[in-house]
Amino acid sequence: MARSSATGEFRFETDCVGVPKQDVPALIKMIEEAVGVTRRTFLCHVHRGDLAELERALKYADHPARGMTMAADWHVRYRRSSFKGRRCYFFDHSGIEYIFTERKAS
Repeated sequence: MARSSATGEFRFETDCVGVPKQDVPALIKMIEEAVGVTRRTFLCHVHRGDLAELERALKYADHPARGMTMAADWHVRYRRSSFKGRRCYFFDHSGIEYIFTERKAS
């Protein structure tokens, strides 16, 4: 089944700063086992609304004519891994991981 790039199944869950102490080992494992992905692949899986909200919070422009966009920032790294037993995608911005996890159907 194809995923919709507009609504992505992976929703923003937390960043590494907000991870509870008991989940730090899962965070470390997530980072150690991560595989790099392209921004294009990342966008195919994550919820675009959640990502747009984070990009605004991180002060990225929404268009290159208005300033630096996240897409143009070569310091941002995109990754795939698992977090607490669930597949995840995350990006690293200034040493902080922003984690998107797959939501289970209810």
